[in-house]
Amino acid sequence: MRPLVITMVFCCTLASLVSCSNEDNLPEPQQEYTGIPLIILDTDIGSSTDDLFAMMMLYHYQEMNRCRLLGVVVNREGEDYAACADVMNTYYGHGDIPIGLIRDGIKDPKVWINYKALPTHTDENGKLMFQRSVADYSALPDGWQLYRRLLASQPDHSVSILSVGFVACLSQLLQSEPDSYSPLNGLELVQRKVKCLYMMGGVFGDSEEPIEYNFSQSVFFAQAFFNLWPDNVDIIMSPGEVGDGVEYLPEQVISDIDWTDKHPIKQVYMHYNCNTGQKMWDPMATINAVEGNSLFRYSTRGLVTVSEKGETFFTPSPTGNVRYQLTNDAAWNADMLRYIRTFNMTRKS
Repeated sequence: MRPLVITMVFCCTLASLVSCSNEDNLPEPQQEYTGIPLIILDTDIGSSTDDLFAMMMLYHYQEMNRCRLLGVVVNREGEDYAACADVMNTYYGHGDIPIGLIRDGIKDPKVWINYKALPTHTDENGKLMFQRSVADYSALPDGWQLYRRLLASQPDHSVSILSVGFVACLSQLLQSEPDSYSPLNGLELVQRKVKCLYMMGGVFGDSEEPIEYNFSQSVFFAQAFFNLWPDNVDIIMSPGEVGDGVEYLPEQVISDIDWTDKHPIKQVYMHYNCNTGQKMWDPMATINAVEGNSLFRYSTRGLVTVSEKGETFFTPSPTGNVRYQLTNDAAWNADMLRYIRTFNMTRKS
């Protein structure tokens, strides 16, 4: 695998998108969508900080006309977490991006870094530090409902779903019935509209944590997801061991945002216990969703199952719809970290 070469801030496209659809198995001929990636982000914001970096990168990618962020699905229960997503959207100038909130999801999942109070931070004058765009979080649609609304309005086979948290909302989407947005049920809507799912999740090789967090917090939702996801829509997974090699240290984060303290990511690192550093798990899936496939190495095709403990098992199959990223060497990891830091050092537009 050749090292990733980054020669300038936001240089020209590193890789053109490669279709990740298995056309042979489609129920109808696929008309290839050739525009910029249309992305729905599905995040468990409010625990680890890699979700924040994934969101930050998506906003900058959008400003570069490299993608369009259609919506943000918050799959951690609680309006405080939706407010964190609202802070991020608004701070980066995209307060119009719709947010969906899960209301019947995973109960009391483990929280690693509890920064849900971020929206209440005040400045030296006692005023709220960060503006928000949502007036009433109780009026937000359920995540699966936002999925249906957004998918129904997009061209066929055009949407890339970026899942960097739990799969509860995706499971609920797959089980949803026809409604005012679409006469298709959830499974049919995914088959019709989704081009590819990019997912942070799973452990398939050597890792310090053999049971992956996103699936183990609710095996019920994880098993339902993999049982229901349509065979003709590809999944590219970024397992934990890929992000393990790309660690963004707290002192680097703070020094990279040197022009202000009134920055949501910097505030999290200044006021919450982020001293353990942060592995860049979620940005690995994010970069893949926008940049395409040429920066990564992949497994063969296959199928994934989830055990009762939350373990992920991969069975090779030439007709499988799952591939997963493979780990790379230290030089590749260092280049990826530099690339992420370049985004974080860039001031918002």
